[in-house]
Amino acid sequence: MDRRIKLRHIEAFAEIARHKSLKGAGEALGLTQPAISKILKELEDILGASLMSRGRGGVELSAEGAVFLKGAEASLSALRQGFDGVTRLKAGGSGALSVGAMPSVAARVLPLASLKFREKEPETVLKVEDGPHGFLMERLRAGALDLVVGRMGPPATMTGISFTQLYSEQVAFVVRTGHPLCGERRLAALRDQLVIYPTERAAIRPLVDRLFIAEGVAELPYRIESVSGDYGRGLTRASEAVWIISQSVVAGDIASGLLEQLPIETGITAGPVGVMTRAEEDVSPSAQLFRAGLSEAVSELGLSA
Repeated sequence: MDRRIKLRHIEAFAEIARHKSLKGAGEALGLTQPAISKILKELEDILGASLMSRGRGGVELSAEGAVFLKGAEASLSALRQGFDGVTRLKAGGSGALSVGAMPSVAARVLPLASLKFREKEPETVLKVEDGPHGFLMERLRAGALDLVVGRMGPPATMTGISFTQLYSEQVAFVVRTGHPLCGERRLAALRDQLVIYPTERAAIRPLVDRLFIAEGVAELPYRIESVSGDYGRGLTRASEAVWIISQSVVAGDIASGLLEQLPIETGITAGPVGVMTRAEEDVSPSAQLFRAGLSEAVSELGLSA
């Protein structure tokens, strides 16, 4: 590797790519925009290639930039793991595992998998961060997460990501018990209802969109977009809203009678749920044990591929 390339070059380049903005990268690193621009120019001069270009949508990667980004993110991830390991040893700790959880697993599968993991490796600190698919993929690529558990996203969002399926599930249309639409099978009946719809960055969004298109239902005029379990649960139980969410998120609420699933056919929304890691990177022993705990939890809950 060219010895002129320093850590500041790699950090700045990765942050610009993540924010798609020189200003955003500068704010993240505590640098001015001219300083970030200078560092990028130095890196491009060293590599002899243009890595980025500015457009209306922000900074865009060139073909060379996309190739270099994979190596840059892998390098930063390895450095973070090294620093974390040294810090833990100095503090007398035994290790940590950072897991990203999408709504489809955070409420049902992950709690049981966490207990299974604790039995296997009780001294490892488990850090769980939830959020939508797009957000967690960014965190995974940046090395802030060791693995992510949830729905597989569209191909464009899975670049550089390895996926191992655990099971398959559909979305559910749920309402409070006693809702006027209980027993309703027609998707068209939702046109005049307040609907809690998945956000654009949610893995289930394109599947739900496809379902409405297939049924000939135009865009819903009264809708709130969210994949927050707490928010969706609270609003649905307190109003006439219809909540569209992955089945696992509301399985416990339905079983306890707090919410009721509408008998709308959602087979078209079936999709794989699994474990996502950075491609071409060795999975740590702790991550392997956590994956084993996930498999045990899926089996115990009776979920199937």
